[in-house]
Order: sequence, then structure tokens, then C-alpha cells
Amino acid sequence: MSYWGKLVGGMAGFAMGGPVGAVMGAALGHAADTGAVPNFRARGLLNAARFHPARIAALFAPREQFFAMAVVSLSAKLAKCDGPVSRAEIDAFKRHFRVPPENAREVGRLFDQAREASDSFEPYATQLGDSFADNRGVLEDVLAGLFGIARADGAVNQTELDFLARCARGFGLSGAAWERARGGTSRVQASDAPDPYAVLGIPRAASDEAVRAAWKQLMRDNHPDGLAAKGVPPEFIARATDKVANINAAWDRIKRERGL
Repeated sequence: MSYWGKLVGGMAGFAMGGPVGAVMGAALGHAADTGAVPNFRARGLLNAARFHPARIAALFAPREQFFAMAVVSLSAKLAKCDGPVSRAEIDAFKRHFRVPPENAREVGRLFDQAREASDSFEPYATQLGDSFADNRGVLEDVLAGLFGIARADGAVNQTELDFLARCARGFGLSGAAWERARGGTSRVQASDAPDPYAVLGIPRAASDEAVRAAWKQLMRDNHPDGLAAKGVPPEFIARATDKVANINAAWDRIKRERGL
């Protein structure tokens, strides 16, 4: 089942950024199911007014459900940050995050709730970054999807860039990851193939050892088997398969150029 099915099936009543009572109810429900209620009280979390909904959800919702909640909230608030939300932005959200037709109505309702909520988007980015600190590749994919939403209605403007930069900081992503997520700026002259150094996020002057280390790190971050073991949603595992192919192609090209 995709993370959308799990979100809709298990947390359909979760009001994105809505009344704290709704968030607390969802969190308590999951805590009761998992036997975590005593810890919930012991940690002083019954005073929900002290916590942003993102923090409560990250603490008590299953990882895949929180991932979906955060993606919906960030996408909706990005679409709204520079004015009314357009149909092109909504379609881009569904396309980049692969919302299945059977869940479109429920996910759309959650998107609307997140769009209208007055809470800040940054706690969602920070909590998502913390939850997936062991997998920056997935966070980079989320940022790339958010860039796709920003571009859906025209060139990315300064308000959207500021929003995306704050998301990247919350995710804990590097400058190289930022450039890859936004589509990159370095291209090989007279060729449609992406610059292999841009794919690996390193300068052309990097040593052989640095190139090899960058390739190995990206493979560790994006290998589908490793992602599956960490509970990454299936949709992003499928995307990682394509990314691994591009990473290996870049490495092979550099090896040929350098005679490694």
C-alpha cells in the first residue's frame, strides 16, 4: 500500500494544522494502539497548546503517515505563499508526489485543510528533516518535487525561493543537494547529457578520491534496498531506482574521462 493509502485509511480525520484538539486526538489514538499512552503523559505532552501539530504528528504518527502529512502541508503552503493556488500547482503536486486516483479526493481534502491553516510550514520541514536524517536522498526528492510545484505556474519567484530555501535548511540539505533539486545549472556544452560532476554534486577540480567518495555516499543514500529497510515509502523507492542509474552513469563517465 502506498503512503497515501495509509494516510487516508488511518488518519482521514487528521486536520492538517487545524485545531490542536484534532491533532491530539489522532496522536492519542495511535499512542493507545501502540501502548505509548503512559509515555505520552509522562513527557508532559497532554498540554497540546505548547506544540506545533507537526511535532505531535512526528512523535506519534507512523513514519509513513507523518511523511505524507508533511508533504501535503509543505506542498499546499508553498502553492499558497505567493498568491491564490492555481490548478497547475495542484496538478503538479499530484504528479510529483504520485497521488493515486483512488485517493485523490481524500488527499485533496487534506491539501485544502493544510492550505487554509494558519500554522507555520517550517516545523513540518524541520520535523521531516529530523525523521529522515538517515536518508537525505528522500529529502532531496521532496525538495525537487516542491520545486516542480513552484515552477508549475511560471518562473520561480523570490517568495517561492525563500520558502524553498527555508525547507532545504529544515531538511538539513547541502548546497549540492539544493542545486540538484532545483534542476542544476551546470551542463556539458554541446550535449544534452547532464554534467556528471553536477550529478555527483562535486566540482570538476575534485580529486579522484573525492569523486569516488561522493559516488559511494550517494549510492548509500539512494540505494533502493537500503531505503526499503528504512521504511521509505514505495513511491520514493521507485524514484530512487532511476536516481541510482543516473549516479552510476555519471560515475562511469568520470571514470572513462579520468582513466580510472
